[in-house]
Amino acid sequence: MLKQQLFQKGQHKLSPQQIQLMKLVQLSTLDFEQRVQQELEENPALEEDNSSELEEYSDTLENDLITEDQNQSIDRSEIDEYLSDDEIDDFQISNQNCNIKKHIPIISGISFQEYLKNQLHTFRLSEKDLLIADFILGNIDNDGYIRRKITSIVDDIYFTLGISVSTEEVEKLLVNYIQKLDPIGIGSRSLQECLLIQLEKKKITKEVFFSTKIIRDHFQSFVKKHYKKLYKKLGITKKNLRKVIDQIKKLNPKPGKIYSDNTKNLDHIIPDFNIYISDEKLELSLNQRNIPELKVSPLYFNMLKSYRSKKNINKNEETIAFLKQKIDSAKWFVDAIKQRQNTLMLTMNAIMDYQKEYFLTGDPMKIKPMILKNISQKIGVGISTVSRVANSKYVNTPYGTFLIKSFFSEKMINQKGKEVSSIKIKKLLGESIAKENKKKPLTDEKLSKILKKKGYIIARRTIAKYRDQMHIPVSRMRRNL
Repeated sequence: MLKQQLFQKGQHKLSPQQIQLMKLVQLSTLDFEQRVQQELEENPALEEDNSSELEEYSDTLENDLITEDQNQSIDRSEIDEYLSDDEIDDFQISNQNCNIKKHIPIISGISFQEYLKNQLHTFRLSEKDLLIADFILGNIDNDGYIRRKITSIVDDIYFTLGISVSTEEVEKLLVNYIQKLDPIGIGSRSLQECLLIQLEKKKITKEVFFSTKIIRDHFQSFVKKHYKKLYKKLGITKKNLRKVIDQIKKLNPKPGKIYSDNTKNLDHIIPDFNIYISDEKLELSLNQRNIPELKVSPLYFNMLKSYRSKKNINKNEETIAFLKQKIDSAKWFVDAIKQRQNTLMLTMNAIMDYQKEYFLTGDPMKIKPMILKNISQKIGVGISTVSRVANSKYVNTPYGTFLIKSFFSEKMINQKGKEVSSIKIKKLLGESIAKENKKKPLTDEKLSKILKKKGYIIARRTIAKYRDQMHIPVSRMRRNL
């Protein structure tokens, strides 16, 4: 027999404004600057607060400005509750109580794509070929590879540029021009092609000859480190094969990284926070680089007051609604910026305090186990809020600039029952692998036993997981001749 029962389930739904605030919290410094500029352009009721600049003017000019403002002002007694001055003040940003550094220097440079384009434009190409070649460049990733099929690029050229081109034409521009650019190997479609391009540029020697033969004809055996097969197929000694492998190891498997990593560090990673040590104490500041102080436009308040005071108010309903909507939106945005600042500072302060020993010493072994919940409970905000700050923000410290989430780690228990961070385990793991005999690399099982001797009971599966996270290959792939 079926019984019908009613259950009341409480659901907490975020309002559209709360969702917007969370999106602001998640934005990086650069993206947030753009968001502020966008809001200034789209909402005329929002304006920059330049009151601090007025203090630099003479007393006479200040008096003139004050007199002018008074002449334009409206009797406060006539202003309804919506237009109260207290309300305006509440939504103005003041950084008197917030430790904010506005000027963190950023080194500028050109992008990886611009660097390649500048080289490409030194070739004598027709206008059509130059357009196509520029388009091909746009498909090169940060590693320096073109990972898309040529046929797909041909289709995109037609739909985007309106130019009908064959796969042969694209191949010709790619091989004869783009793959001639610096760094050597740029525009490759595979690792094999990338290495061959670099070998072609080298002076022919015995090692280069056999390196080319290995990469061109025995690439899979090389990748899988089947060295015994290689020196038998090539008819050379093990000693000579070692020299050939050393030659291949000098090649760059990711030519784009030479440039893109540097420009990424210079242009794209702008620290959101700055931690520095003063008198053996930690101090934290928020990067407000190019973000102006904002306020709701007094002119729009006066306009709204003026339209509301007119006799035939019905005719002005649309205008009044428009003005009120813009003012409300400006008020909310100014307040949201203040809330964003408070949320970021509150969260980062808690992280800095939790990892105080590390930030004072710079010793990675001092990083304590820390999960999102630890910080969430400490400051009374949701785990998702902490996650938004940790996953998308960088902090500049005396020891370098780091992604905040890198300070979060799992908790492990050593044989003495003491809590240790998984970061510490990874450091010990990396040290053990660095010291191993490369002719007989340590398996995950052996690494587990080594850590056990040091007092850390770590399962083989966990070793494999940490090794993968550290981008360290399995023992077979670490073996040298």
